[in-house]
Order: sequence, then C-alpha cells, then structure tokens
Amino acid sequence: MSTWASEFFTGKTVVITGGTSGIGQGIGQAFADAGAIVHVTGATQVEVEAGAQAEPRFRYTQLDVRNSEQVAEYAADFVKVDVLINCAGVNLRAAEHTVEGFETVIDINLNGSMRTAYAFRGKLFGGAVLNIGSMFSFFGAPHAPAYSASKHAVAGLTKSLAAALAKENIRVNALAPGWIETAMTAVPRANETRNAELMARTPMGRWGTPADLAPAALFLCSPLAGFITGAVLPIDGGYLVN
Repeated sequence: MSTWASEFFTGKTVVITGGTSGIGQGIGQAFADAGAIVHVTGATQVEVEAGAQAEPRFRYTQLDVRNSEQVAEYAADFVKVDVLINCAGVNLRAAEHTVEGFETVIDINLNGSMRTAYAFRGKLFGGAVLNIGSMFSFFGAPHAPAYSASKHAVAGLTKSLAAALAKENIRVNALAPGWIETAMTAVPRANETRNAELMARTPMGRWGTPADLAPAALFLCSPLAGFITGAVLPIDGGYLVN
C-alpha cells in the first residue's frame, strides 16, 4: 500500500463488520497493508473460520449485528477505535417479497449499521465511520426490494449521523459499490445473458473487485478527507451515469 496510507493508519484500530469475505475483507486487507490493527466480524463461526484461513492478519469475532446485546458487549472490549466500517449485509432476492425476508434484510443491513455506530460512538472521537451502501441506494431493485430499501436507508443514516456526530469530531461517509465480484453477485456473473447486460451498461466494461473500493475507503477514513462528511461515493465503473 502507498506510503500515505501507512502514515495515517500504522498502529490504528479498525473494526469491520462483515469483514470475513468480499468487500469487507478487501477493504480490511488494504488497512492491514497500511499497518492498521484490523478487527473483523462474521455472522457465523463458519464465516469466521473461513476468513481466518484466508486472511490470518485479522482479529476475528463471531457477531450477529441483529443482536443489540452482542453488539454492545463487542464494542465494550475496545478502548478506542479509529475507524468503524459497517459492511455486514445480505441480499435475499426473491425471499425479500415476504415479510420475514424483508425484515431480516432491514435488520442486518440497516439496523445493524445503526447498532454498531451507536455502540462504538463513545470510542470514536476523532475517528471515522464508513458505511457500505450500494448503487441500489439510488434506484429500485424489483428482484430485491428489501436490499434496495435498506441501502437507500443506509445513505440516509449516513447523512443523518454525519450531522449528528460532527460535534463529537466523528465523520460519517459511505461507499456505494456497483457490480463487484463477490459471492453475493455469483448468480448474475454466472448467467451469460445477465452478465452481458450488466457489462453493456457499465462504461468501464468490467466487474469491479473489492480492491477497487479500498483506495476510496482509505481516503475517506483518513485525515486527507478531514472536511468530508455525509458523502455517499459511487464506485461502480460508471453504471449510475449510463
């Protein structure tokens, strides 16, 4: 990782929910490369064990972000946190057209981010929160209504917390990823027709990777972005503008 990131993050404490794979893992690796102490959570022990096998530099904890008591207990173990990244999320697609499925997605993607933000609030003075929204923070998803609703709400939560926590010297921003190569997008990537449709609309003509998100995450959480809060930054290869 570049020298500038190491200058800001060496020895700093970074917490990433949903950091055992995909986008969370990719961003965590960038912070670890920059010298940060990276703590990540996974929803299940299987996720934690798989993450530890793939990236042994992280410190792992099983955490259900739907459980307020678990979240509070986890946060209580920290004295100071420099960066909190809310990356825990699910997309249940067709199941989101049921009440149970819809509620599950909202509770993880939106309420989970709220729970961790408030649990770590007292540890973050002078720090940064980075939420993970989506291109679906900007438009609807007929195949995944709860996912889109939750990501719209994550953008709203980001702006609201940015205003509310500024007086505590806590900045809150969000990334809005486009089509990124993760387990969540395995289905459309494997569908030749759907894959072609998505790439045709993406001006840069390729799928993004978790590593594509890392530089923006580092920047927004660094002092270089010291006057930026409440921003929702698309990283989508131009998908939103086409």
